[in-house]
Amino acid sequence: MFLVKITAWYLTNSVAILTDALESIVNVVAGLVGLYSLYVSAKPRDADHPYGHGKVEFISAAVEGTCIALAGVFIVYEAGLNLFVAHDVKKLDFGILLVAGTAIINYVAGVICERIGKKNNSLALISSGKHLKTDTYTTGGIIIGLILLYFTRISWVDSAVAMLFAFIIIFTGVKIIRTSIAGIMDEADDLLLKNLVDTLNKQRRINWIDLHNVRIIKYGAILHLDCHLTVPWYFNVHEAHHEIDELSALVKKDYGEAVELFVHSDGCLEFSCAICHKGDCPVRKHPYQRTVEWTVENIRVNRKHHLES
Repeated sequence: MFLVKITAWYLTNSVAILTDALESIVNVVAGLVGLYSLYVSAKPRDADHPYGHGKVEFISAAVEGTCIALAGVFIVYEAGLNLFVAHDVKKLDFGILLVAGTAIINYVAGVICERIGKKNNSLALISSGKHLKTDTYTTGGIIIGLILLYFTRISWVDSAVAMLFAFIIIFTGVKIIRTSIAGIMDEADDLLLKNLVDTLNKQRRINWIDLHNVRIIKYGAILHLDCHLTVPWYFNVHEAHHEIDELSALVKKDYGEAVELFVHSDGCLEFSCAICHKGDCPVRKHPYQRTVEWTVENIRVNRKHHLES
């Protein structure tokens, strides 16, 4: 596709098409970096990397985002030089057809990458998919600009279109960098937490008195979930472990075996009676008042301190 775009630029002498071709260089570099990161992240955990190698995908995404942003800056520079300098654009009809063909291929590849990336929680594939789809959108905009140029023959339209979509490219690159930094810094994923909370609220068991201190960390395609599950204090070890197994099975039903759960069981305390709706509790000391609906905000905190406040 890069060679097709270079051919289209050579035939038309269009700065806008050159913009699209330069972004394709980034696609090639980013694709190689992403491929290597997928190879590394697929390696099994070892003594030096007990949590696996998945974090490399965040580095890959950061490199890809940086390449995209730098390509956008270069395009702005190149388009700026040609904005006020008339240049002869030719064979636009043929160039438009070539570029349109690459746009269709890019979009299909982007959809496939993003779909597989979401299925496997792979930031490298998701980033590549978004990049390819963004490339399609920018190519579509460039095609519209070229059609306008074809009919108006106003030379500065070519550079203006290139500059406009260069800023879109820069924005995409910065957004990918921001996402990768968030992953490296283990920033909380509120959407992922919300989906998890919705699942647990809908299928909450009677013996799950409370859930708190929940944390999710991503390592590439692997999700590590830490949480505290409050169960009746008189449960023996086997009974408490059975509830943990039920919680684990429910989570893995939605997220697959890529989830690792580390669940700490807490025995209920006297203040738990107010939020426990277990009707057959033989040791209840206080009447049931209300059920605490789990939310993204309250599952992160220590419940005792939260209720006391």
